[in-house]
Amino acid sequence: MIKLKTYTVLLMFFSMLTCFQSWAQKTDTIVHINGNILTGDFKKMNYGVVTWKMDGMGTISLEEPKISTIISSKIFEIKMESGRIYFGSFEPAEKEREVNLILVNENILVKIEDIVEVYPIKNSFSRRLSGNFNLGANYSKGSNVATLVFSGNLEYRKRNSDFNLTWDTNDTYQSDTLSSSKSDIALSWQRTLNKGWYADVTIGASQNLQLGTDLRWSLNLAGIKDLAYNEWNRLYAAAGVNVSREIPVGDGAIRDDLAGLFQVKWKVYKLWSPKVWVDSDIMYLPYLTGGDRYRIIFNLNPKVSIFSDNFKIGFNFYYTYDSQPQNVDASNDDYGLNLQFTYSLN
Repeated sequence: MIKLKTYTVLLMFFSMLTCFQSWAQKTDTIVHINGNILTGDFKKMNYGVVTWKMDGMGTISLEEPKISTIISSKIFEIKMESGRIYFGSFEPAEKEREVNLILVNENILVKIEDIVEVYPIKNSFSRRLSGNFNLGANYSKGSNVATLVFSGNLEYRKRNSDFNLTWDTNDTYQSDTLSSSKSDIALSWQRTLNKGWYADVTIGASQNLQLGTDLRWSLNLAGIKDLAYNEWNRLYAAAGVNVSREIPVGDGAIRDDLAGLFQVKWKVYKLWSPKVWVDSDIMYLPYLTGGDRYRIIFNLNPKVSIFSDNFKIGFNFYYTYDSQPQNVDASNDDYGLNLQFTYSLN
């Protein structure tokens, strides 16, 4: 194995040479902890995984604990575990698991393990886009009941901001007839502030026939705070207000309501084989109008990688509760469990 200082000098020499090459702006370098040098395109890093594109091998994933240092002259948005955000490029450091951030007015030495997110500042629309597509289904011959699930998200990042489109449809059919439907779609804009704080605006629409809701429009205004964010998990909380217009199933009156919003999300990721991702969140909505009504929404979605990090298999469990549904014949709660296959768009 090459000694650390020796290959660090070689890497710095290599980096200086590439500055004079026309292809330098398209080539990034990662040094593995075993001394291997990888060249390619640094697409992003989040939740402990680097998405990396190499000629001949396509897009691969590399776990953050396996990175010794990074070299790139491109400009990145770099978020630290402390919540601080930098905009700059990377140069190698003398010690393993450290890197120099090259900023406009200064250079900062940081530990690799303290970096939680890296996104290139790119001009191309497609290169700023990422997402997941989930497909699931269940069928019982005895009851002749089938459930089809399609969900996913598309994320578009800009400097200090993030647009996210999410959708989730869960339809149950019996003898070719739609007997129940739960659908949600939402578009959110999130502004990164500092020290782990974000501002969030979300507009959405939903339907849940089990709870007597034919259509609900909603607007959420919230502040978000990272409670923990490192190479194996992210825990964050949100608080704000929810404005909604609800159209019930049947002949009930349309209602306009204002509610408080309290939410906790937890993402856990195990990066050694088999790789596991677990997403969970719970939201509590106490109504400020309409008496003592409140709603609870819970989701749990564990997944394990198959073939590659782009393909995963897992299940999705959801539970929703409404203390006072608009339709008197509606149930107070709804829940479901479905097997899902996931494809990730890098």
